[in-house]
Amino acid sequence: MSTAGEVTGGAAGGVVCDLVLPCRDEAPALEGLLPEVPEGFRVIVADNGSRDATADVARRLGATVVLEDRPGYGAAVHAGLLMAKAELVAFMDGDGSFDPVELLPLVDDVRSGRADIAVGRRRPTKRGTWPWHARAGNALIVAWLRRRIGLPAHDIAPMRVCRRADLLALDVQDRRFGYPVEMLQKATQAGWRFTEHDVSYRPRAEGTKSKVSGSVRGTLRTARDFAKVLS
Repeated sequence: MSTAGEVTGGAAGGVVCDLVLPCRDEAPALEGLLPEVPEGFRVIVADNGSRDATADVARRLGATVVLEDRPGYGAAVHAGLLMAKAELVAFMDGDGSFDPVELLPLVDDVRSGRADIAVGRRRPTKRGTWPWHARAGNALIVAWLRRRIGLPAHDIAPMRVCRRADLLALDVQDRRFGYPVEMLQKATQAGWRFTEHDVSYRPRAEGTKSKVSGSVRGTLRTARDFAKVLS
Protein backbone atom coordinates (compact mmCIF):
# COMPACT_ATOMS: atom_id res chain seq x y z
CA MET A 1 0.00 0.00 0.00
CA SER A 2 1.46 3.33 -0.99
CA THR A 3 1.85 6.06 1.62
CA ALA A 4 1.42 8.67 -1.11
CA GLY A 5 -2.34 8.36 -1.27
CA GLU A 6 -2.78 5.61 -3.80
CA VAL A 7 -3.30 1.87 -4.11
CA THR A 8 -0.33 0.27 -5.84
CA GLY A 9 0.46 -2.99 -7.57
CA GLY A 10 -2.87 -3.50 -9.29
CA ALA A 11 -3.98 -5.65 -12.17
CA ALA A 12 -4.23 -4.61 -15.79
CA GLY A 13 -5.07 -0.95 -16.12
CA GLY A 14 -3.89 -0.22 -12.59
CA VAL A 15 -7.28 -0.93 -10.99
CA VAL A 16 -6.98 -2.61 -7.60
CA CYS A 17 -10.46 -1.89 -6.27
CA ASP A 18 -13.77 -0.76 -7.72
CA LEU A 19 -15.45 1.99 -5.69
CA VAL A 20 -19.25 2.02 -5.86
CA LEU A 21 -20.98 5.30 -5.06
CA PRO A 22 -24.78 4.98 -4.81
CA CYS A 23 -26.13 8.39 -5.80
CA ARG A 24 -29.35 10.27 -6.27
CA ASP A 25 -29.12 13.96 -7.09
CA GLU A 26 -25.49 14.23 -6.00
CA ALA A 27 -24.05 16.27 -8.89
CA PRO A 28 -22.71 19.09 -6.64
CA ALA A 29 -21.04 16.56 -4.33
CA LEU A 30 -19.40 14.59 -7.14
CA GLU A 31 -17.69 17.72 -8.46
CA GLY A 32 -15.57 17.83 -5.32
CA LEU A 33 -15.54 14.16 -4.36
CA LEU A 34 -14.37 12.42 -7.52
CA PRO A 35 -11.09 14.38 -7.80
CA GLU A 36 -10.29 13.20 -4.25
CA VAL A 37 -10.38 9.50 -5.14
CA PRO A 38 -6.86 8.02 -5.01
CA GLU A 39 -5.19 6.21 -7.88
CA GLY A 40 -5.96 2.51 -8.13
CA PHE A 41 -9.73 2.86 -7.76
CA ARG A 42 -12.22 2.66 -10.60
CA VAL A 43 -15.26 4.67 -9.63
CA ILE A 44 -18.72 3.33 -10.44
CA VAL A 45 -21.55 5.80 -9.86
CA ALA A 46 -24.84 3.96 -9.42
CA ASP A 47 -27.37 6.62 -10.37
CA ASN A 48 -30.61 5.84 -8.57
CA GLY A 49 -33.08 8.00 -10.49
CA SER A 50 -31.33 11.36 -10.28
CA ARG A 51 -33.14 14.39 -11.64
CA ASP A 52 -30.01 16.52 -11.75
CA ALA A 53 -26.74 16.16 -13.69
CA THR A 54 -25.31 13.37 -11.50
CA ALA A 55 -24.62 11.03 -14.44
CA ASP A 56 -23.18 13.79 -16.64
CA VAL A 57 -20.83 15.02 -13.92
CA ALA A 58 -19.71 11.48 -13.12
CA ARG A 59 -18.90 10.68 -16.75
CA ARG A 60 -17.10 13.99 -17.27
CA LEU A 61 -14.88 13.26 -14.28
CA GLY A 62 -14.01 9.77 -15.48
CA ALA A 63 -16.43 7.55 -13.56
CA THR A 64 -18.39 4.63 -14.98
CA VAL A 65 -22.15 5.19 -14.64
CA VAL A 66 -24.78 2.50 -14.16
CA LEU A 67 -28.42 3.57 -14.11
CA GLU A 68 -30.72 1.85 -11.61
CA ASP A 69 -34.36 2.94 -11.82
CA ARG A 70 -35.61 0.82 -8.92
CA PRO A 71 -35.65 3.14 -5.91
CA GLY A 72 -33.60 2.20 -2.87
CA TYR A 73 -30.08 2.24 -1.51
CA GLY A 74 -29.76 -1.52 -1.83
CA ALA A 75 -30.87 -1.44 -5.44
CA ALA A 76 -28.18 1.10 -6.30
CA VAL A 77 -25.49 -0.76 -4.37
CA HIS A 78 -26.34 -4.07 -6.04
CA ALA A 79 -26.32 -2.49 -9.49
CA GLY A 80 -22.86 -1.11 -8.81
CA LEU A 81 -21.67 -4.46 -7.48
CA LEU A 82 -22.80 -6.21 -10.66
CA MET A 83 -20.96 -3.61 -12.75
CA ALA A 84 -17.73 -4.06 -10.76
CA LYS A 85 -14.95 -6.21 -12.23
CA ALA A 86 -12.07 -5.93 -9.76
CA GLU A 87 -11.45 -8.57 -7.09
CA LEU A 88 -12.00 -5.97 -4.37
CA VAL A 89 -14.98 -3.65 -4.16
CA ALA A 90 -15.52 -0.64 -1.90
CA PHE A 91 -18.68 1.25 -1.07
CA MET A 92 -19.40 4.67 0.39
CA ASP A 93 -21.94 7.45 0.01
CA GLY A 94 -21.51 9.86 -2.87
CA ASP A 95 -22.60 12.96 -0.97
CA GLY A 96 -19.12 14.18 -0.02
CA SER A 97 -19.44 13.20 3.63
CA PHE A 98 -16.52 10.75 3.46
CA ASP A 99 -12.89 11.17 2.41
CA PRO A 100 -12.07 8.45 -0.14
CA VAL A 101 -8.41 8.53 0.87
CA GLU A 102 -9.51 6.88 4.12
CA LEU A 103 -10.46 3.80 2.09
CA LEU A 104 -6.77 2.96 1.71
CA PRO A 105 -6.25 1.18 5.06
CA LEU A 106 -9.51 -0.73 4.54
CA VAL A 107 -8.33 -1.94 1.14
CA ASP A 108 -5.00 -2.92 2.68
CA ASP A 109 -6.69 -5.01 5.37
CA VAL A 110 -8.67 -7.07 2.87
CA ARG A 111 -5.99 -7.26 0.23
CA SER A 112 -3.38 -8.47 2.72
CA GLY A 113 -5.71 -11.16 4.08
CA ARG A 114 -6.04 -9.64 7.55
CA ALA A 115 -9.80 -9.29 7.07
CA ASP A 116 -12.65 -10.49 4.90
CA ILE A 117 -14.36 -7.13 5.30
CA ALA A 118 -13.00 -3.80 6.53
CA VAL A 119 -15.50 -1.18 7.66
CA GLY A 120 -15.52 2.44 8.73
CA ARG A 121 -16.78 3.84 12.02
CA ARG A 122 -18.02 7.40 11.64
CA ARG A 123 -16.36 10.18 13.62
CA PRO A 124 -18.09 13.52 12.90
CA THR A 125 -15.73 16.36 12.07
CA LYS A 126 -18.22 19.06 13.08
CA ARG A 127 -21.05 19.38 15.54
CA GLY A 128 -24.39 18.69 13.89
CA THR A 129 -22.95 16.64 11.05
CA TRP A 130 -24.67 13.51 12.37
CA PRO A 131 -28.19 14.45 13.63
CA TRP A 132 -29.22 12.99 16.98
CA HIS A 133 -32.10 10.96 15.54
CA ALA A 134 -29.90 9.30 12.93
CA ARG A 135 -27.13 8.60 15.44
CA ALA A 136 -29.60 7.14 17.96
CA GLY A 137 -31.18 4.87 15.36
CA ASN A 138 -27.78 3.65 14.22
CA ALA A 139 -26.70 2.96 17.82
CA LEU A 140 -29.83 0.93 18.57
CA ILE A 141 -29.44 -1.26 15.48
CA VAL A 142 -25.74 -1.85 16.08
CA ALA A 143 -26.30 -2.64 19.77
CA TRP A 144 -28.95 -5.20 18.82
CA LEU A 145 -26.65 -6.85 16.27
CA ARG A 146 -23.70 -6.91 18.67
CA ARG A 147 -25.80 -8.51 21.40
CA ARG A 148 -27.76 -10.90 19.18
CA ILE A 149 -25.16 -12.23 16.76
CA GLY A 150 -21.86 -10.81 18.01
CA LEU A 151 -21.34 -8.21 15.27
CA PRO A 152 -17.69 -7.11 15.67
CA ALA A 153 -18.34 -3.50 14.59
CA HIS A 154 -19.80 -0.29 16.00
CA ASP A 155 -21.44 1.26 12.93
CA ILE A 156 -23.51 -0.01 10.01
CA ALA A 157 -20.55 0.04 7.64
CA PRO A 158 -21.21 3.27 5.72
CA MET A 159 -17.71 2.80 4.26
CA ARG A 160 -16.63 -0.78 3.56
CA VAL A 161 -14.33 -2.95 1.46
CA CYS A 162 -14.57 -6.68 0.73
CA ARG A 163 -14.05 -9.18 -2.08
CA ARG A 164 -16.64 -8.95 -4.81
CA ALA A 165 -17.12 -12.71 -5.15
CA ASP A 166 -17.60 -13.12 -1.40
CA LEU A 167 -20.24 -10.39 -1.28
CA LEU A 168 -22.15 -11.88 -4.19
CA ALA A 169 -22.08 -15.24 -2.41
CA LEU A 170 -23.78 -13.68 0.65
CA ASP A 171 -26.84 -13.15 -1.57
CA VAL A 172 -28.06 -9.98 0.15
CA GLN A 173 -31.69 -9.52 -0.90
CA ASP A 174 -32.82 -6.19 0.55
CA ARG A 175 -32.95 -3.38 -2.00
CA ARG A 176 -33.78 -0.50 0.31
CA PHE A 177 -32.03 0.94 3.36
CA GLY A 178 -32.00 -2.44 5.09
CA TYR A 179 -29.21 -3.61 2.75
CA PRO A 180 -26.23 -2.84 5.05
CA VAL A 181 -27.93 -4.43 8.05
CA GLU A 182 -28.69 -7.63 6.13
CA MET A 183 -25.15 -7.64 4.76
CA LEU A 184 -23.61 -7.27 8.23
CA GLN A 185 -25.85 -10.02 9.63
CA LYS A 186 -24.97 -12.46 6.87
CA ALA A 187 -21.25 -11.63 6.96
CA THR A 188 -21.12 -12.15 10.73
CA GLN A 189 -23.07 -15.41 10.56
CA ALA A 190 -20.78 -16.61 7.75
CA GLY A 191 -17.76 -16.12 10.00
CA TRP A 192 -16.20 -13.23 8.10
CA ARG A 193 -13.23 -11.60 9.82
CA PHE A 194 -13.84 -7.90 10.42
CA THR A 195 -11.55 -4.94 10.93
CA GLU A 196 -12.87 -1.50 11.79
CA HIS A 197 -11.28 1.92 11.31
CA ASP A 198 -12.37 5.35 12.44
CA VAL A 199 -13.27 7.49 9.40
CA SER A 200 -14.03 11.18 9.16
CA TYR A 201 -17.70 12.06 8.78
CA ARG A 202 -17.87 15.45 7.11
CA PRO A 203 -20.82 17.75 6.41
CA ARG A 204 -22.39 16.68 3.13
CA ALA A 205 -21.74 18.86 0.08
CA GLU A 206 -23.71 22.06 -0.34
CA GLY A 207 -26.63 21.71 -2.70
CA THR A 208 -27.41 18.13 -1.66
CA LYS A 209 -29.90 16.72 0.84
CA SER A 210 -29.76 13.52 2.86
CA LYS A 211 -32.39 10.91 2.05
CA VAL A 212 -31.87 9.31 5.47
CA SER A 213 -30.65 11.65 8.20
CA GLY A 214 -32.03 14.89 6.79
CA SER A 215 -35.23 14.53 8.81
CA VAL A 216 -36.79 12.52 11.62
CA ARG A 217 -39.21 11.13 9.05
CA GLY A 218 -36.34 9.91 6.88
CA THR A 219 -34.69 8.27 9.87
CA LEU A 220 -37.93 6.52 10.84
CA ARG A 221 -38.38 5.25 7.28
CA THR A 222 -34.84 3.88 7.35
CA ALA A 223 -35.43 2.28 10.76
CA ARG A 224 -38.47 0.54 9.30
CA ASP A 225 -36.31 -0.88 6.49
CA PHE A 226 -33.72 -2.01 9.06
CA ALA A 227 -36.37 -3.76 11.13
CA LYS A 228 -37.59 -5.76 8.15
CA VAL A 229 -34.26 -7.55 7.73
CA LEU A 230 -33.44 -8.14 11.40
CA SER A 231 -33.78 -11.78 12.41
